[in-house]
Order: sequence, then C-alpha cells, then structure tokens
Amino acid sequence: MTVVIQLLREPWADPEIALPQYQTAGAAGADLCANFPPETRAEGLTLAPLQRAICPTGLRLAIPDGYEMQIRPRSGLATRHGITLPNTPGTIDSDYRGPLGVALVNLGTEPYTIRHGDRVAQAVIAPVIRAAWAVVDALDATERGEGGFGSTGKR
Repeated sequence: MTVVIQLLREPWADPEIALPQYQTAGAAGADLCANFPPETRAEGLTLAPLQRAICPTGLRLAIPDGYEMQIRPRSGLATRHGITLPNTPGTIDSDYRGPLGVALVNLGTEPYTIRHGDRVAQAVIAPVIRAAWAVVDALDATERGEGGFGSTGKR
C-alpha cells in the first residue's frame, strides 16, 4: 500500500538536499536529512555529550488522516556515535503543519557534528487506531496478573 505524504520545502531550504527516501526496497523507514538555514550550513550542528537539540529538515508535511509519522533513530549513528532520539519514536500527527525537526541527543563520549545533508533519522508511516476508553468495575484475570517490569523473567 502506498500512502502519499505531501511535502513543502521551507523558503530557506536547500533544494539539493534529498527528500525523504527509502534506501532499499525492503526498508520500513525513509531517511530524513539535515537541511540547515543558509547561515548555519557551513558549521552544521555540533552536539556535545548529553546535549539535545532540534535538527531542521527544511520540510513541512501533511500526513493523511488515520496515519502518523514515527521518527526513529538511524542505527549506524546510534551504535557508532551515540546519536539517537530522546523521544523514540517521535510522533508527527496528521494535523501538524509546522516545521519538521528531529530531536537528537548525543549519548556518546565525544562531541559529534551533524553536517548539512547528513541522514539523521528515519520516518516510518503507520496507521493510527483511536481507542474509546471505558471505566469498568473490574478487569479480567490473566496468568500474568499484576506482574510488572521484569516479572516474566530474564529469557
């Protein structure tokens, strides 16, 4: 199934930076690239260890009703440099029309610089099911019961 996501580049965005794209035929996520305003393109964005920042993509988008965009880390950035998302996955709702920024955090031990055009995250489009909430007098019993974090064992 193909869902069409409408994109609009910010007036200042560099049109040479790739739009979100899937790198392989089986990829679930489309890569999002850093697209910095002209005044910060040369230096990019340097994240010190434990520093958080919003990385601009230069895009705004319209997601169809009934879908969301999940923003997820890129595994290579996370494993090699400790660059990940502090709110994984981030959710972009279908009614949001503001700038698409990616919240990044450096969990590594060294500063890391995001350069203009770098792939910084991936976007996964997913259907949304809205729930109805019902207050009841009791819940059904299960084998697990009230067992919480770690209650099912180590394996």
